[in-house]
Amino acid sequence: MTRPDPSGACPPLPGRALGRSDVRVTALGFGGAAVAGLYEDVGEEEATAAVDAAWAAGVRYFDTAPHYGLGLSERRLGEALRGRPRDDFTLSTKVGRVLVPHDGGGDDLAHGFAVPATHRRRWDFSADGVRRSLEDSLTRLGLARVDLVLLHDPDDHEEQVFREAYPALEDLRSQGVVRAIGAGMNQTRMLTRFLNDTDVDAVLCAGRYTLLEQGALDALLPAAEAAGKSVVVGGVFNSGLLADPSPGVTYDYAAAPAGLLRRAVRMREVTEAWGVPLRAAALRFPFGHPAVASVLVGARSAAQVRDATGQFHRPLPDAVWEGLRTRGLLPGEVPVPSGSES
Repeated sequence: MTRPDPSGACPPLPGRALGRSDVRVTALGFGGAAVAGLYEDVGEEEATAAVDAAWAAGVRYFDTAPHYGLGLSERRLGEALRGRPRDDFTLSTKVGRVLVPHDGGGDDLAHGFAVPATHRRRWDFSADGVRRSLEDSLTRLGLARVDLVLLHDPDDHEEQVFREAYPALEDLRSQGVVRAIGAGMNQTRMLTRFLNDTDVDAVLCAGRYTLLEQGALDALLPAAEAAGKSVVVGGVFNSGLLADPSPGVTYDYAAAPAGLLRRAVRMREVTEAWGVPLRAAALRFPFGHPAVASVLVGARSAAQVRDATGQFHRPLPDAVWEGLRTRGLLPGEVPVPSGSES
């Protein structure tokens, strides 16, 4: 692991290709939900400062979706990135939810975003819906192209997705409209099907490969490795529990169960005994598996970005993993990064 430069300059972030595509992502990616008012309002200047801080730290992979803040994430990321050389960064967005104008007022907090309810989401995994969603995203982004398009949360639309939406993405890739395709979900079963039964380049797996749970290790990660495809990991903090295990913290967007909170506290005791914050270990953990290409971190401010990149570059002794295993907090068969890996 590269040590931070004492001058304050950020060391470079390693990069990898997504599967067999020519799309490259940095090991740390910027998750765009938080700057779209996830749970609480985020101002325009604060959001822009977060993207600027990510760029200054060497992050060159940015992920967004129409779902995030009813298009606000796409608009803000597009504006913040528009002055950057387009070939210098990788951008992913998602399809499956089409935004329909709504003039009934109110807010979007029922969906987790502190933004005015200017639109409603409509599920659409038809071929035409995929194309329309991507066209709308490009308009909001103000950019000519995105690099990676992911089918977003198709849990309840499985057969239509494989029959209509996925072939539409294949067509877009073959036409050169996008360079890589995949799916993003909070479960592993359907993502494994994508890896085994389609020609996706990558999948985004949120919350299922963390220090607290490793369900993706059963089938998804082996399938990706066998097929030469990539996994982007999201939700490495399980929506907050592994960042700061304290009373009232959330796990998978709900109050953390007492048993999981106690386990996370015990994990923190182990990591801090070696001078390592729990969030640093949680951030680095997924890179123990060779199929993992990038970890997405959501940040709503420049300070949160700098903290995440600082934790990524923090030296992490192998003894941390050994301590977690010795105390029964991490199964012995789960791969972990060595002290020199990222």
